[in-house]
Amino acid sequence: MTFTYDDVKAAAGRIDGRVRPVALARADAPAAPSAGRPPWFALEFLQHTGTFKARGALNFVTARLEEGSLPPAGIAIASGGNAGLACAWAAREHGVPATVFLPETAPAVKVAALRALDARVRQVGGQYAEAAEAAQAFTAATGAVASHAYDNPLVAAGAGTLLEEIHAARPSVTTVVVSVGGGGLFAGVATAAAAHGLRVVAVEPEHCRALNAGLAAGRPVDVPVDSVAADALGARRASADAVRLAAAPHVTSVLVSDEAIVAARRALWRDHRLAVEHAAAAALAALRSGAYTPGAKEEVCVVLCGANTDPGDLAGGPGPTP
Repeated sequence: MTFTYDDVKAAAGRIDGRVRPVALARADAPAAPSAGRPPWFALEFLQHTGTFKARGALNFVTARLEEGSLPPAGIAIASGGNAGLACAWAAREHGVPATVFLPETAPAVKVAALRALDARVRQVGGQYAEAAEAAQAFTAATGAVASHAYDNPLVAAGAGTLLEEIHAARPSVTTVVVSVGGGGLFAGVATAAAAHGLRVVAVEPEHCRALNAGLAAGRPVDVPVDSVAADALGARRASADAVRLAAAPHVTSVLVSDEAIVAARRALWRDHRLAVEHAAAAALAALRSGAYTPGAKEEVCVVLCGANTDPGDLAGGPGPTP
């Protein structure tokens, strides 16, 4: 099941007033000598639960309620990361149950965060594959609706509302740079960007390249995962919608090294006092490393998609540059 720009507009109507509108901030210098004018930053890490995923999760739950297809058992998802947090938050917003499956090895801080959002936490097995199997068994037994971190039209359409807000706030932006894991955010942004005539640069770590590999193969394929940003960008396979959209003429797929990601994250802290997760820094790394060089007339907006990170390794560095 695919989705269209009309679905993004419908999602914008559903979540209006319930999510935090994205704030834009202008960098005070180009990302690199060859990167043209200073980029804008979309500060989406200020969103509920710390990432863009709140948009898709809320659209998913709200749409299900509107169509009367959300059973008493609520929703279920296997994710201890940003998607699980967003799912729990969206369910709580509507007063419906959310059951989140995690491996027994999940960090205690993640479990505590989910419980603080009133999620029913089930810890099963030692790997996420076992937690995912348990989630499937739970939905089959209870009738709960299965949610997905990215491979769902309602989730992707909800994520696309971010592009709508960027365009409304800054119509002169010509290019949006976004990090890609499984492709939910990218698919939503690319769909909305096509409607407004904007370019999209899809950025992945060199060794977490599910979208880039799928684009090369012409279909979703499994890839190995090994990156400093794998906690959020470590999907083994991109969604079919994301792979389809990656082949569009307004999309450019690029890869960045872990070293470039780490350097971009540190630069965001050093120069702007922005503490983001590695996944968010990957987008800026594309400009800083030269993986993508904007044209002279391009006005670029870099999406800083999340900040669920431990900033401890950023402390003690030099302060902001004058």
